[in-house]
Amino acid sequence: MRCIFLLSALGLAAGEWPQFRGINSSGVSSEKNLPAEFAPDKNVVWKTPVPPGHSSPVFSKTQIFLTAIDKEKLLVIALDRKTGKENWRREVPRPAKTEHHKANSVASPSCVTDGENVYALFSDYGALSFNAAGKVRWQFPIPNINNPFGLGASPVLSGKTLLINIDAESGSFFTALDKDSGKPKWRRDRSDFTRGFATPVLYKPANQPMQVLIAGSYALTSYSVETGEPIWWVNSLTWQLKPTPVIDNDTVYVLGWAGGSDEGNQENVPDFGEVLKTRDTNNDGKLDKVEVADKRIVKEWNSFDLDRTGFLEQRDWKMYQLRRKVVNAVNAIKLGGQGDMTEKSVKWRYFKSLPNVPSPLLHEGILYLVKEGGIMTALDAKDGKVLKQARLTGALGDYFSSPVAADGKLYAVSHEGKIVVIKPGAEWEVLSVNPLNESVNATPAFVDGRVFVRTHENLYCFAKQN
Repeated sequence: MRCIFLLSALGLAAGEWPQFRGINSSGVSSEKNLPAEFAPDKNVVWKTPVPPGHSSPVFSKTQIFLTAIDKEKLLVIALDRKTGKENWRREVPRPAKTEHHKANSVASPSCVTDGENVYALFSDYGALSFNAAGKVRWQFPIPNINNPFGLGASPVLSGKTLLINIDAESGSFFTALDKDSGKPKWRRDRSDFTRGFATPVLYKPANQPMQVLIAGSYALTSYSVETGEPIWWVNSLTWQLKPTPVIDNDTVYVLGWAGGSDEGNQENVPDFGEVLKTRDTNNDGKLDKVEVADKRIVKEWNSFDLDRTGFLEQRDWKMYQLRRKVVNAVNAIKLGGQGDMTEKSVKWRYFKSLPNVPSPLLHEGILYLVKEGGIMTALDAKDGKVLKQARLTGALGDYFSSPVAADGKLYAVSHEGKIVVIKPGAEWEVLSVNPLNESVNATPAFVDGRVFVRTHENLYCFAKQN
């Protein structure tokens, strides 16, 4: 698998979990001897109370890092990796209170660590880094983030470069910072992209420099980590991307679901110039709510007036046109190329039973999808054919956490805190359902032969008890 190939390039060892969903966000770990059954009073090594937050735990050599919000305070918290004891917590400045969806949190992006230091990102502040003792190393404020759903994409590291993507209704950009100084290396404008939540993933072509892939509204784009220059892209994605892509060998799998874009809902919207001819009654080159005269648009005005000017202008309308054209799908895309690879690189697409938030999981040639209602779909990664689709009996609620795999088992956690352990395969089956009785948005992690689950109230450490 390509994630194994990346280990040496990233300076990481097998079994580590330094960022959201582990090595390159794959969700797959080499850990062994993990429990299949657990509860608040079963196979618990320790439980540490933590303030609310949706970020997932990440692990340095000795510590666990989380972000949280506690009574309006933004926090970065460090726990001892073995005992769960809190080593330190640091308050982060909060100069603004940005919007976020009721299902999201201002402490949603997961941290990333280089094994010693920690790097965090908040929609209400920006990025900053602490050393192992909790001392601020540098700060990088990001003002005026215009994403009404809040942030979701976590920062990632490639060597000495910290990569941060901010996709918003306006002012979208992708930037690289020196991980030791916080000084910008480059900044790439992404004004053609609106709100997005997918964490960037790394791609190392043979005998070529490292690239970083971003799944954003309407396109997957590969950038040079060194320069930030776009190298190749595929224009086949839906208008709002939440799940993070997964990579294996020569293929990246990109899942996107957004409201109103299921297959069969597409329509052709006339160009802005044509619309102005009949609706722009005062000839000011833009449209107000009365001139638009479309109840659907007026009802969700802020979803279309992207820069909050009170009018629909050229860029707003262009994004609306694209939004009505695109279709929700899982896209299997061949990696590599130069320029626009849309016509050459899409291997297959799958359009049904798509998750909204959870990322796909690729494990031993099968792509797993887990969506609300507890519906799991197993697709053959070669051609996208459905191998099995069924409900996770006993855990039929909503899902925000992404599925992960280790020790020959899959783990999926519902929002109501039911951990489902699954035997993988074309005829996958549920092994156990383990209720925690606490809400969960974060994705589990595996290190040291243990399973770590962050709820809205606690961080649990589970292991087989001898």
